[in-house]
Amino acid sequence: MAQELGLFQKHGLRVSLSRELGWATVRDKIIYGELDAAHALAAMPVAATLGLGSIACDCLTALVLNLHGNAITLSNDLWQRGVRDGNTLREEIQRARREQIYTFGAVYSFSSHRHLLRQWFIAHGINPERDARIVIVPPPQMVKNLEAGHLDGFCVGEPWNSVAVQSRAGWIAATSAELDPGHPEKVLMVRRDFTERRAGEHVALVAALLEACEFCDAPENHGQIISTLARPEYVGVSETALRHGINGELDFGHGVSRRVGDFCFFHGNDANEPSSDKAAWAFELMRASGLCKESSTLNFAFGRHVFRMDIYEAAIRLRATIAAKAATNSRKWNSKSTAPRVPKSKLLFPAFSGAS
Repeated sequence: MAQELGLFQKHGLRVSLSRELGWATVRDKIIYGELDAAHALAAMPVAATLGLGSIACDCLTALVLNLHGNAITLSNDLWQRGVRDGNTLREEIQRARREQIYTFGAVYSFSSHRHLLRQWFIAHGINPERDARIVIVPPPQMVKNLEAGHLDGFCVGEPWNSVAVQSRAGWIAATSAELDPGHPEKVLMVRRDFTERRAGEHVALVAALLEACEFCDAPENHGQIISTLARPEYVGVSETALRHGINGELDFGHGVSRRVGDFCFFHGNDANEPSSDKAAWAFELMRASGLCKESSTLNFAFGRHVFRMDIYEAAIRLRATIAAKAATNSRKWNSKSTAPRVPKSKLLFPAFSGAS
């Protein structure tokens, strides 16, 4: 939306959007400099900095793009077997133990999706290591794998849960807003050397995207957001499927519909701050994943190293300065607009691709 609304240009930036298929591709393109910045999973800068799942690359975030936005969807085959919730899923897993191991999808090893799925299993007496299999699948491929029977369920961001319900391949069992209220979901990820070499552009990028987050949070803008995301170059699915994730009016399947408050939260109540509590949440995800062997490195100092409130605060000040200048110019030239200076350099980062 920052691109569509001209917010990058407003902040003196030229940005080229690059749609990517999955999170491993996003990570690798950041690490190897093919992207300057990325719409990324909240724990991804931590994992990349520690070299977990990739070569070590010092990365950071200065902006949280949203909270929540995920759901756990189970197959209609499980519904037909009598599964209605986590407890009946445990009963079905126990009944079928000698016949099969049920397989569930998550989008990335160090993602909120895998973390939420594991915690949901544990809360209902399902051992995620012994009683089920969790595999990594790119978000846009979740529904097709559910329809084909390769997956028995998944945890993914919208709109893929709603797409599964609309295609009658699955039904929604739980949402992340209800499972883990306030959890950070996506962040703006950059390499540390990028912000050191191009500090001004990085601050301007954060300021532009912060304005876009504010725009996305306003209900009166939801129609424009949905019609934009439905276009083939962005998500390319129906507006009906996209609407559920934007306004929280979810169709859970099998005749159940209800509104989930703050299903996807873009702005307000300090949601965008890369604060110490959000760093702590990412650290807890890393510890609980069982994939971080050196958990002693996940301390307060490291949190401040990766989650950069100082850059975020600089972006807040930049927005205030631009607003003050705009007000002055409006009074001086009677609202006559002038084109912002566009530098020769441009930034590369991925468009919203459904990889959420």
